Amino acid sequence: QVQLVESGGGAVQAGASLRLSCVSSGRTFNNYAMGWFRQAPGKEREFVAAVHWNVFSTEYADSVKGRFTVSRDNAKDTVYLQMNNLKPEDTAVYYCAGYSISWGTRNLSDVPYWGQGTQVTVSS
Repeated sequence: QVQLVESGGGAVQAGASLRLSCVSSGRTFNNYAMGWFRQAPGKEREFVAAVHWNVFSTEYADSVKGRFTVSRDNAKDTVYLQMNNLKPEDTAVYYCAGYSISWGTRNLSDVPYWGQGTQVTVSS
């Protein structure tokens, strides 16, 4: 059974930093993309960032580019999301995503595996 378990969320003030982690088990994602999506109250789940199978290539939503950094450690089956200079509009539940393809996309349909989500709340 595939499991993705996130940690690292919390409540912070604007300008602060948080680091999310996601540990996978039950399946190796070494040849597949991993990433993060988020969902704010009353809104649809949206793409945040992805790190492709080759570890070095990444992609970001325009809203987080320059502030967030996604990375992965295949030896630890872990993907990270370093979030700096957080803004109130970053408030959402953040979900770890395990893709079924090697090159991550912004499409929910390319993600068969999801974590349970971790809450990030940013106050002004």
